[in-house]
Amino acid sequence: MNYKRSSALFVEAEKVIPGGVNSPVRAFKAVGGTPIFVKEAKGAYLYDEDNNRLIDYINSWGPMILGHAHEPVVSAVVEKAKKGTSFGMPTEIETKIAELAVSMVPNIDKIRFVNSGTEACMSAVRLARGFTGKDKIIKFAGCYHGHSDSFLIQAGSGAITFGTPNSPGVTEGTAKDTLLARYNDIENVTQLIEANQGEIACVILEPVAGNMGCIPPKKGFLEALRTLCDAHNILLIFDEVMTGFRLAKGGAQELFDINADIVCFGKVIGGGLPVGAFAARNEIMNHLAPLGPVYQAGTLSGNPLAMAAGLAMLSELNNDTDIFKRLAEKTAYLHKGIAKVLNDNNVVHTINRLGSMISVHFDDSEIVDFETSAKGNNDTFKKFFHGMLNEGVYIAPSAFETWFITDALTYEDLDFTIAAVNKVAKTL
Repeated sequence: MNYKRSSALFVEAEKVIPGGVNSPVRAFKAVGGTPIFVKEAKGAYLYDEDNNRLIDYINSWGPMILGHAHEPVVSAVVEKAKKGTSFGMPTEIETKIAELAVSMVPNIDKIRFVNSGTEACMSAVRLARGFTGKDKIIKFAGCYHGHSDSFLIQAGSGAITFGTPNSPGVTEGTAKDTLLARYNDIENVTQLIEANQGEIACVILEPVAGNMGCIPPKKGFLEALRTLCDAHNILLIFDEVMTGFRLAKGGAQELFDINADIVCFGKVIGGGLPVGAFAARNEIMNHLAPLGPVYQAGTLSGNPLAMAAGLAMLSELNNDTDIFKRLAEKTAYLHKGIAKVLNDNNVVHTINRLGSMISVHFDDSEIVDFETSAKGNNDTFKKFFHGMLNEGVYIAPSAFETWFITDALTYEDLDFTIAAVNKVAKTL
């Protein structure tokens, strides 16, 4: 494929934007080459500045469940924009989408809208600390909760050591309050809690990890976390920025029948516009200002454009009784097809899948946490990424990201993708 214009645009972007991008993974550092500049998108397809058509498997990192430029969502935004784009004052539509979200998601009474998944997770942790009166948190290596200071922590040298900052600008003081656990390892979590008795405010995790590839929880893992948190008066936070309204109407809580204390949502709740939210039962949410002492605010929170898009999106997901079944079936079909052609071509791999999330790891061991995910052959992934790109299929430019399936994908698109994998596999 020709990427002449994308390459020229990247050169210009580098002069005025750090690294030429506004989010690091877009720079293709993990795979090499020049990032693709998108001109427009519709349904399951991206169209780049060189007029290449690409089947899209990142879908703006998850929210485009119904496809790009979905007509009801676009129409809702256009009509709302005609009446003004931001007021910094309450609007009726905020209540409407809040009522809908609360009706769809189990175990929440109130919801607060913010501007991103990062802000939602940051605010949820602050609320947990304010509610419990404790300072420390447990997060899991490989789970990503945005770029707030508390989350940019790497593992220490032992199972119960403090983490250390993995970004300049994050203080040691912040790092000492963040404890790192291994995903899917309940014994490791138990060790951390026992070593820090009475000091842990919350445990935060992606109930299905998506930032080390797709990694589902092992059977019993979430249940054991819930039991541990109850026993030690620790709040359990589900970061459902990826899984919320994607794996089920009520997200991972509904899918696994596990109640979290606080739930975080991301772009899907705004139909792909910049938005996030966090929600909990009344007892916890009433600690937020203006009702309680925990402060959180934002001029653009509840922005009418994002609320209009979100209401249109959630309404369709709520009313379409077969949407999640269709998504899971398409993902299973893709899984079966990719596995067959990789096996036929003797390519070592493991595929993880749950619902409409799927990832291909170039290693034959079970992928259950960040350590096992990191064993994958990254050189093979680089060849695979660029091979798929040349065939007209766009996957995340990182081996540590899940693919997202959209309902706009047809079975012809899936067959095209499987055929592309077959071509690329012969070169690996």
